[in-house]
Amino acid sequence: MTTGVLITNLGTPDDATPASLRRYLAEFLWDRRVVDMPRLKWWLILHGIILRVRPKRVAKAYQKVWTENGGPLLVISKRQREAIEKRLADKLGYKVPVALGMRYGNPSISSALESLRQQEVSKIIILPLFPQYSAATTGSTFDAVSQALQQWRNIPDLTFINNYHNNPGYIEALANSINDKWKEGGRAERILLSFHGLPQRYHDAGDPYRDQCNATAIALNKKLGLRDGQLQVVFQSRFGKEEWLKPYTEETLRLLPVEGINKIDIICPGFSADCVETLEEIAMQDRDLFIGSGGESYQYIPALNNRHDHIDALTDILLANWGENRV
Repeated sequence: MTTGVLITNLGTPDDATPASLRRYLAEFLWDRRVVDMPRLKWWLILHGIILRVRPKRVAKAYQKVWTENGGPLLVISKRQREAIEKRLADKLGYKVPVALGMRYGNPSISSALESLRQQEVSKIIILPLFPQYSAATTGSTFDAVSQALQQWRNIPDLTFINNYHNNPGYIEALANSINDKWKEGGRAERILLSFHGLPQRYHDAGDPYRDQCNATAIALNKKLGLRDGQLQVVFQSRFGKEEWLKPYTEETLRLLPVEGINKIDIICPGFSADCVETLEEIAMQDRDLFIGSGGESYQYIPALNNRHDHIDALTDILLANWGENRV
């Protein structure tokens, strides 16, 4: 049996332009897993308002973090793919096909799966790089994989890893990244763990995302040996007017200086790779917000990206799902 690996992430526009953002947002925001409003009502809102206004504003945010090789999420994801492929080969003694697919945009999940089919794999291990499960991310990825495989006559054996929120290697890599940053810049009065937000009603309907975010925070707090109150979970990137998971990152950043907390560190454990939400929103916008609210020191701790310990953790997660054909 030949085993292949598919790693996935959310995606990025092809260019940091309004036209490219319009295409990307149209695909992203039309996903029922992301926005579950009645289709006709949502189509009118999406095409009548959002896609007329939001692409230009979001394009400016992407332009601040865009690289000569493209969006940071895609650039880092490619490095992760290469590093995982190399680490698997080192551990197994033979080369394993590892493909990268994005839920929205390019390279697509269907094209990544097709590349594995061309390499005649008979088993595929699918690892969405979302440590905490949500229907809006991991669940949607499963939908895309399932839809693509509907066109295959011969379906390979499949293993779908739907979360790794409390995996020891993942927690250790987070702790290492925080300790590394503390060695460079010192330790602040409080560390914020900023996870991507989710509508509260999604949680009420049974989505385990918030519980898994809290479980990650508990495990990380224990690994770092922090006292109660030194670490705090918040939720960023709220969209629309309905209630989302609380506390909100921005509101917390405004309140902390009032409470006498003037020096903070902030990390985004739910993002396996830095992207516009971490580099522009958290590292730039929210820093200005905190300092403007009276804060003195704001230190962003980068995502795990292609750190050696992160790649080790992801590789070990894959190998734990490999089965018996490892030689």
